[in-house]
Amino acid sequence: MSQNPPNLRPDLAPRLRIADAPRPEGRDRQPTIGMVSLGCPKALVDSERILTRLRAEGYAISPDYAGADAVIVNTCGFLDSAKAESLEAIGEALRENGRVIVTGCLGAEPEYVTGAHPKVMAVTGPHQYEQVLDAVHAAVPPSPDPFIDLLPASGVSLTPRHYSYLKISEGCNHHCRFCIIPDLRGRLVSRPAHAVLREAEKLVEAGVRELLVISQDTSAYGVDIKHAEERGHRAHITDLARDLGRLGAWVRLHYVYPYPHVRDLIPLMAEGLVLPYLDIPFQHAHPETLKRMARPAAAAKTLDEIARWRKDCPQITLRSTFIVGYPGETEAEFQTLLDWLDEAQLDRVGCFQYEDVKGARANALPDHVPAEVKQERWERFMEKAQAISAAKLEAKVGSVLPVIVDSVDDEGATCRTQADAPEIDGNLFIDQGFEGLTPGDIVNVEVDEASDYDLWGRLVE
Repeated sequence: MSQNPPNLRPDLAPRLRIADAPRPEGRDRQPTIGMVSLGCPKALVDSERILTRLRAEGYAISPDYAGADAVIVNTCGFLDSAKAESLEAIGEALRENGRVIVTGCLGAEPEYVTGAHPKVMAVTGPHQYEQVLDAVHAAVPPSPDPFIDLLPASGVSLTPRHYSYLKISEGCNHHCRFCIIPDLRGRLVSRPAHAVLREAEKLVEAGVRELLVISQDTSAYGVDIKHAEERGHRAHITDLARDLGRLGAWVRLHYVYPYPHVRDLIPLMAEGLVLPYLDIPFQHAHPETLKRMARPAAAAKTLDEIARWRKDCPQITLRSTFIVGYPGETEAEFQTLLDWLDEAQLDRVGCFQYEDVKGARANALPDHVPAEVKQERWERFMEKAQAISAAKLEAKVGSVLPVIVDSVDDEGATCRTQADAPEIDGNLFIDQGFEGLTPGDIVNVEVDEASDYDLWGRLVE
């Protein structure tokens, strides 16, 4: 999934031949780097940090291939489809620019990259910032200039100005059989709470209206540092969420593993400190499937927890992802998943067909599900999820909701409710009386129409 916006994407910019935009030579110009960022929001944060460091050293950022002295491609390497997309992006950058540095998750397999593209200048792994900088320095030496090396306090952002991802930790301590994230990104390493809060404060001061909290396992935040308290802030997800909620921006929690202490976050949502939104990757519902995944096999207790969350915070939105066609999944196990989904009535749902991932322990499991069965189950799952979504959105018609404006053009304003995360959930559209709106505005809207995934509405005073 490509993340950074088109105005900063060399791979989406209008095609310019190198001859049409010759790059000046000599030490009297600012060296320029292009960046293509692929994969999840965590990788996007890595890209922002790399560009922030480069900008501080005097490098400019090019929105097109022709204007860049070199291009960094931050790759995804989790699924075969993501690897293929990454290799395609590397190939395009080589064709359009010729000077390419590869980083990110696919960079953990340098021979795989160089086997397909031997002309890349360097390959580094995920969140290896220093190695990326070294590669850039070797390819395009810096040219420091105190008059132009100016960097906003908030750093370089690849998201719209009004929202930002806030990464609170790296790595993961789980050993799910279908996942190689711990091999790619290591074990859990939490940032000190005061450092996270300081970054969040700077973002809000710079105009960010929504903070999207991300990590590999958000609810495990601080476990590795024994929930240390430093400078008045404790490294625990409940304490961190409370502190973030006091900054005045929307706070949205992603990738929350369903530990029992997640219930302590719900009162913060009911109070309005944190958005009433939980992104929890349940993955499946049948106990035997969950055991083969090496996930907690407690689907019934999960339903009890969901009921408790909704009792304590009736407006809560629950988002999750699932895998169908996992090795050994029987028709009965899949039907259990559909029945569980009927009972859970999740608001936002994503679903993936199982794929072997190089290095994952699930590859060795017996009874792999045929591709046509995976496809058929995926279609049945999505049909049910779509019906649930449509009914839930239809129930919102007539209600008044706060929304955040993402973009405005001649046809209307594209917004999101508190139930919608950018890029992955739905939108709310305003097609009348929107002329005075700007991105980042938070306004009240009366919903007057709903589809399977999106809403339409009108501004109210």
